[in-house]
Amino acid sequence: MTSQVSSPAEHADEALVGGQRKPDAPDEAGAKEVRRLDRVIIRFAGDSGDGMQLTGDRFTSETASFGNDLSTLPNFPAEIRAPAGTLPGVSSFQLHFADHDILTPGDAPDVLVAMNPAALKANLADVPRGGEIIVNTDEFAKRAMAKVGWTASPLEDGTLEGYRVHPVPLTTLTIEALKDFGLSRKEAERSKNMFALGLLSWMYHRPTEGTESFLRRKFAKRPQIAEANITAFRAGWNFGETTEDFAVSYEVAPAAAAFPTGTYRNMSGNLALSLGLVAASVRAGLPLYLGSYPITPASDILHELSKHKNFGVRTFQAEDEIAGIGAALGAAFGGALAVTTTSGPGVALKSETIGLAVSLELPLIIVDIQRGGPSTGLPTKTEQADLLQAMYGRNGEAPVPVIAPQTPGDCFDAALEAARIALTYRTPVFLLSDGYLANGSEPWRIPETQELPDLRTEFATGPNHTMPDGVEVFWPYKRDPHTLARPWAVPGTPGLEHRIGGIEKQDGTGNISYDPANHEHMVRTRQAKIDQLTVPDLTVDDPDGTAKVLVLGWGSTYGPITAAVRRLRRDGTSIAQAHLRHLNPFPPNLATVLERYERVVIPEMNLGQLATLIRARYLTPAHSHTQVNGMPFKAAQLAAALKEHTDDC
Repeated sequence: MTSQVSSPAEHADEALVGGQRKPDAPDEAGAKEVRRLDRVIIRFAGDSGDGMQLTGDRFTSETASFGNDLSTLPNFPAEIRAPAGTLPGVSSFQLHFADHDILTPGDAPDVLVAMNPAALKANLADVPRGGEIIVNTDEFAKRAMAKVGWTASPLEDGTLEGYRVHPVPLTTLTIEALKDFGLSRKEAERSKNMFALGLLSWMYHRPTEGTESFLRRKFAKRPQIAEANITAFRAGWNFGETTEDFAVSYEVAPAAAAFPTGTYRNMSGNLALSLGLVAASVRAGLPLYLGSYPITPASDILHELSKHKNFGVRTFQAEDEIAGIGAALGAAFGGALAVTTTSGPGVALKSETIGLAVSLELPLIIVDIQRGGPSTGLPTKTEQADLLQAMYGRNGEAPVPVIAPQTPGDCFDAALEAARIALTYRTPVFLLSDGYLANGSEPWRIPETQELPDLRTEFATGPNHTMPDGVEVFWPYKRDPHTLARPWAVPGTPGLEHRIGGIEKQDGTGNISYDPANHEHMVRTRQAKIDQLTVPDLTVDDPDGTAKVLVLGWGSTYGPITAAVRRLRRDGTSIAQAHLRHLNPFPPNLATVLERYERVVIPEMNLGQLATLIRARYLTPAHSHTQVNGMPFKAAQLAAALKEHTDDC
């Protein structure tokens, strides 16, 4: 879904608590009141089989087409099919949308749609007093409530006092709306998420045409099911329009001032990363090859890239992680832009082949969509705990560049940057995204082709070294004096045959070498190649230049950190912010930046891995603020923690 925005960018303060309601007078007697809000946070929650992710995705798509700024947080269980109606089986989708620039999916929902008792119990603590709760009353039978430990109905025992509760028999209303379709009760019940979507679409004046077109495409081979879902969707809309329980609807104006001029689409992190890899392939003039093994939350990249054969993309679903990266490294040797995708457990399995790529000095992009660990850990929850693994998780001295995107849309640019480094310096590159970025989404401006970097690279075509006797030969490890990259010789090129493998090579000739001096030279040369990568200086956001505290982040903490910093500045607190994209090597001015501030605070979704690197590299007494609960930081909590640091300085 795309939308046109033609206003200059402005940055509004995200730190408003709740929307500012501005009642409009009804146009005519009996008409329902319409209130204007500046932002809303909605959370859809239900059983993992209730279609909450689809419901949230459709509401998000229509919101994007309307022109609001938005940020989403899908949250689903790790089990393929957790027991129905239980707390472990609850799936939710949170959407924050606004008429101004926002950065996070929000701390707490203004509206909770709870499809069953488990959904209500799992999410109630997050809803602030005065928030709205829409409850599917049909599911509150004794057996369903007993599954979550309720002996009495929370709808009747005072549990929901202080909330604005809307009891709606969603299942019954859906079945009634579809009675003429000849569906079984079970088949009709499946459309209750569309009824809920229609109700919320009415409540917040969302467009409907896109959802109806989507349903017709999705169920093109089953037109009766398509029309049943559309009917349920319309019934939900009409219910909101006619019932007395919903006396007010809300409007959130488009965020025209939040975006530069351009064409926008709703973009998730994994989709942006996939399209970034395709764009890098085109700009490099190389075929894209993905060798991968499915793993949550990286599998969407494999699914997406498999759709783009028209761009010369080849995808290989291997039998395991080791085979996936082995095939990708073989494709790199053969002259392709090679990629392997995985999550933390897969990186552990790929580590030996990553070391081989370091030794062979071939371009390879390793995409790690981080998730909670260790071991299998929390497959569907987010974490930033693979940084040290990416930096040092190989035997021997095997340095690898590491970069990290900061928002879902930024995954596109990060993919291009990873390709630039890999191709220019002939090295494997780690791209560290995470589950929060991968599944979350935001409006993303579609770039013009001329805005994308030129990534064309040249293969070796003939001899590159002259022997003392005047004979011209090809040396596979003769290096570019500026980048220290070795030549990229495609197999089959006459005269460029050379030995590959994991045993140490002699510099220049590429022959096997056990010479101690040569080994030290090669180790230091490979390290020097990474150390001298061309990366931009770190940009610091310090408006008045008087801040004593610097908040330094990396990866997906960008949104919560920036939102927290905005809150503090709105309250008169002076605080600086900087965010790292390049984690190995660090930006060349990082030492100078760190020296300017009395205190450096590093929020991370791990136990302080970047802080450890900063302390070791720069001897800066960095303060860690960490969280490892599988969820992103909440801006309010982070702002409170940062305020303590500014008060101490």
